Amino acid sequence: MRGDDRKPDSMFSYVSPEQRVPAEHPLRAIRGFVDEALRDMSRDFDKLYATVGRPSIPPERLLRAQLLQVFYSIRSERLLMEQLDYNILFRWFVGLELDERVWAPTVFTKNRDRLLTQEVALSFFRRVIARAEPYMSDEHFTVDGTLIEAWASQKSFQRKDGPTDGDGRDFRGQSRKNDTHASKTDPDAKLYRRSHHGEARLSYLGHLVIENRNGLIVEAMATTADGTAERDAAMLMLGKSRTKKRLASQRTIGADKGYDTHDFIEVTRAIGVTPHVTQNLSRPGGSAIDARTTRHESYAMSQHARPRIEPAFGWLKTIAWLRKIKLRGLPNVDWLVVFASAAFNLRRLVTLTAAPA
Repeated sequence: MRGDDRKPDSMFSYVSPEQRVPAEHPLRAIRGFVDEALRDMSRDFDKLYATVGRPSIPPERLLRAQLLQVFYSIRSERLLMEQLDYNILFRWFVGLELDERVWAPTVFTKNRDRLLTQEVALSFFRRVIARAEPYMSDEHFTVDGTLIEAWASQKSFQRKDGPTDGDGRDFRGQSRKNDTHASKTDPDAKLYRRSHHGEARLSYLGHLVIENRNGLIVEAMATTADGTAERDAAMLMLGKSRTKKRLASQRTIGADKGYDTHDFIEVTRAIGVTPHVTQNLSRPGGSAIDARTTRHESYAMSQHARPRIEPAFGWLKTIAWLRKIKLRGLPNVDWLVVFASAAFNLRRLVTLTAAPA
């Protein structure tokens, strides 16, 4: 018998959001990891807020909402608030009651910008790493960098001193360099290109260190774009206290031929790490490593594992929308790279914990 297409008119529901979310949904496992990390950060949150005044949006809800924006590639805060209003799954994950009003987009962004600094993003990232310890290698790692296009147009790239270039549309035949020009809308963005045949764009650089067992991100950061930034960032990440602890008993760090320089090789060896970089034999003077490194089987294994960093970059640039970042200023770009890296690890943890032993 055909069912009756009646207009729903019930005002109450006796099924809670907790019951509606499927037990096997990935966000359930992620919510568990996130809640543990946020409980550990509670004292840090107390230091960021005054003891009197009007209550703000709870920082835990701000971070969960920001994670949803990363996981579901939601392009704007306004659209995020719209989905929070009618999506029961999103309400459950953030911690909103079904009848609770969502925040205005401007209120959300103001509160988030005050909370999510580089320190808070890094603290959250470290706590996610702590929960991923059983799935991480402490011996073999890979480092690489990627181009992040800035939210600034070529028209904004104007002279620092002297007359302006008009509206910036017609710059044919002009010599435009970072030494003489800067973006008026995002001064930290630099004109940069990754290859001799590529187009120079206003950009930042994102850097990752992953472990080679499961491809989890160990370190992440963003820098301004220049020719030595990738190697400088790699040496900085390898020198961090947390990375030193992980690298204390390890032997290798894999990298592409862009890291095959004497400075990088000397620094990595000085901290007790064997550099398994791809040899740049076409460079004047030849490669900075020789057969004493390349003859070992572990060198070939590091080179074989090196592409495992690419899925992390691919996820960050497509799902987390880091291909062309919508924030301006290096501190904002850096916290989003670190926070999105924590989100990537959370998503990987769900897969790894669900896999059979």
